[in-house]
Order: sequence, then structure tokens, then C-alpha cells
Amino acid sequence: MNCKTLAASLTLLLPLAVPAAVTQSSPDGAIVEHHFHIAASPQDAWDALIHPESWWPSDHTWSGDRGKLRLDAQAGGCFCESWGDASAEHGRVIMSQPGRLLRMRGALGPLQDMAVTAVLTVTLAANDAGGTDATVTYRVSGDASHMLDAFVPAVDKVIGLQFGAFAAWASGSGLKPAT
Repeated sequence: MNCKTLAASLTLLLPLAVPAAVTQSSPDGAIVEHHFHIAASPQDAWDALIHPESWWPSDHTWSGDRGKLRLDAQAGGCFCESWGDASAEHGRVIMSQPGRLLRMRGALGPLQDMAVTAVLTVTLAANDAGGTDATVTYRVSGDASHMLDAFVPAVDKVIGLQFGAFAAWASGSGLKPAT
């Protein structure tokens, strides 16, 4: 198999991901953006998106179990996790347009421990192939003493992992939440 054939074969195995970009990085903030192609309508992609308990990686939860997550996809709604007598708020919904846009304010994971503001936006748009193009943008800002630019590679990787799992779930799972 020649290099062109091998590259084409590998491309077919990874149809969901489009190269990500760190669009801004400095000690006081960062913006990362990921694009995914989803083999489902925008409404079906939305129905998957609002069930992170079905696709969010368990090793990126405080409890170790994605089944403990819930998302109330309306303004003021909580993207939260509860286990035993413990709980965590991952984000608060600040804008919801079913089938089109979900925006949450929330510093994810270890960023919670810093004085940062973070906004995660997921936009969904129909594409010519009958599926959905999803754009995930995560904007983080805070005090320059936190040297947020040092965290950008890890943040970029984790956002790609988390929302790559969403794109894969929405594209091939039948869109029924895991029980």
C-alpha cells in the first residue's frame, strides 16, 4: 500500500474530527476551537448533546462515573454531577437554542480551582451531506498570574476528547442515552 492510499484509508477511519485550533493563548486567557462532522441531523445531535451521561468520558468526571452527570439545557440550568453526598457544578447554561446552540459558563476540571471565567459554546448547523457540523469553542480568561497559556495544550486536548466523544455518540449510537 502506498502512502497516499494509507493516508486516504486513515482519513476514512476518522471522519468526525476536523483539525482544532488554539485561536488565542496568553497568560490571562485562551480560546480553543474544535470542529466535528456528525452523521445526524442538528436536532438529533442536540438530543445527544444534552445527555452527557451517555458520552462524556468517565475519567473526566469528579466521581469517575459519567452516569452521575445531568444537564438541564435551559437558561439557568445546571451541568452538574452528583455522587453520594458530594456534588459539583461543571457549568451553568446561559443560552439554549435547541438544535442550534448551547452556551455554558463554567471552568471545567482543575480550572475550577483558579479565579477564571470560562464560556463553552457548542453550535450545530446542518451541512450539505445531511448531517451536522458542530463547532465547540471554549474561552477561558483570568488573572495573568495563573499563566493560563501553560494550560492551553491540555485544555485543547481534553475539549477535543470530550466533544469528540459527543460527535461519535451522536453519529453512531442511535441517539438513545445509555442507562
